Amino acid sequence: MHTLFLSCLKATELIEKKLLFKLSLSEKIRLEMHKAMCDACSMYEKQSRTLDKALSSSDTMEGKVMDLQNFKKDIISKIEKKG
Repeated sequence: MHTLFLSCLKATELIEKKLLFKLSLSEKIRLEMHKAMCDACSMYEKQSRTLDKALSSSDTMEGKVMDLQNFKKDIISKIEKKG
């Protein structure tokens, strides 16, 4: 049962991950369950989104959502080109 409930530390990690990558179904469910009980993490998510929007307005990748697997492949290919 404890695997269903997140600590605030893990919840904030998933909130940040959600801004850049797709969360798995279990991560989404666990995060939503946590936020339903935790006002602090709900507020953290709102503030994090606001900051992300403000910072990404000058970002060249604005509006793009990266897929974790493609992101990893891109890093690996860049490493291989350098080496």
